[in-house]
Amino acid sequence: MIHLRHVTKRYGPVTAVADASLSIGRGEVVGLLGPNGAGKTTTIRMTAGLMPPTRGSIEIDGHDTVDDSAKARRLIGYLPESTPLYTEMRVQDYLRFRGSLCGLRGRGAREGVDRAIDRCSLGEVRRRRVGHLSKGYRQRVGLAGALLHDPPLLILDEPSSGLDPTQIREVRSLIRDLSTDRTVIVSSHVLPEVELTCDRVVIIARGKIRADGAPADLVATQGGGAHVIEVKPNAGEASASGGTKLGDFEGRLKQLGASSVTTSNAGDGWTRLRVVAAKKDQDLRLGLARAATGEGLSIRELTRERASLEQVFLSAIEEEGS
Repeated sequence: MIHLRHVTKRYGPVTAVADASLSIGRGEVVGLLGPNGAGKTTTIRMTAGLMPPTRGSIEIDGHDTVDDSAKARRLIGYLPESTPLYTEMRVQDYLRFRGSLCGLRGRGAREGVDRAIDRCSLGEVRRRRVGHLSKGYRQRVGLAGALLHDPPLLILDEPSSGLDPTQIREVRSLIRDLSTDRTVIVSSHVLPEVELTCDRVVIIARGKIRADGAPADLVATQGGGAHVIEVKPNAGEASASGGTKLGDFEGRLKQLGASSVTTSNAGDGWTRLRVVAAKKDQDLRLGLARAATGEGLSIRELTRERASLEQVFLSAIEEEGS
């Protein structure tokens, strides 16, 4: 459905997007993740045909967004971050007006409006003025406007921005529902929403694509995360050298493959240690258990933290800054 080939966008001396190549298939829900200023919105606007790349090419279903712009844009429903609405108009009148801008007339316009209202669950507010609606409903109206001409591609820029948790959940459910018969691109900096909504994540930093894949696959590249163990010396236990058994245990952690250890008081004589392995895919749990029991320590907890999309994101940003 979408092909970006070596796309670069410059604003004078500033490079917003640098040599980005990306292919997105039909029916995929793809999230663009990145910090502010990463190049997400520029990428979105170029893909939507709102601005040309400085170098490279973008095709929507085989139509170049520059050389065949009109045909490419007919395939796209675009919802910008700031939803453009006429607040004094009633919902159905606004959608009819939007439909006329898409070239919808007569029966086609009526069917397009009814279909969009139904898909976005706007039936109960269709005769209310847009300015009297909650932000969640306004976002639905903007999305309905993007759906009027039944495009096979939806591009959504920060669709959950400014919404409360209930509204975010509603928009997430709506996006998943809409993705059953179209391709969807969601640009966001909210990691949990992208992870819950999208089948695939593309992380952009300083205009470059730093990671691309299914959320579970990207998380798997980070290994199992840190290890957490809570221990307590058995009563009367002390090392032959006079130190505590806990001190001997901490001293053995680097030999087990730990790169860093953070210690905190867990109360009632228990000590909580967060142990990060030198190799990100290394599982230290068996070694930690054996070392602790060998030093006469009781174990209350021994777990391996699950890696997260946030860790993938931060790793990409650190790579970008290096």
